[in-house]
Amino acid sequence: MEQGSSPRYFIVESSVLPEIYLKVAEAKRLLETGEEQTVNAATRRADISRSAFYKYKDAIRPFQDMLHGRIVTIQILLRNQPGALSGVLNLLADRGGNVLTINQAIPGGGAAAVTVGLETSGLSAGLEELLSVLRARAEVIRCEVLAG
Repeated sequence: MEQGSSPRYFIVESSVLPEIYLKVAEAKRLLETGEEQTVNAATRRADISRSAFYKYKDAIRPFQDMLHGRIVTIQILLRNQPGALSGVLNLLADRGGNVLTINQAIPGGGAAAVTVGLETSGLSAGLEELLSVLRARAEVIRCEVLAG
């Protein structure tokens, strides 16, 4: 990165990342969960050097960590069927999401787009898991994070 330039962020599928980033993320997880108490122990267990850990530790974090305690905007395409929206909203509440805004378009073509502003600090699991559970519901055609 050029000196004085602002950092740029990307969401990248983990399978395409160089192995060092995944190992650094694992070492950070070991420290955060208390499975390891020191950087030395965590880096040894993750099979990386301490210098590599310190070089990359601030450059990588799991997606759900970036969004924890923040407001995210989720767009959901729902089938036009009774109870579809209430089922999704109940799921969000059951998982600890705090719904701040709801915007639903008039259904057309058998589906309706719903945009939900969600505060994530109370989620019982990560945002990725929540999205996965939403996508598995029969009434959900598509679900994605628009902003966060």
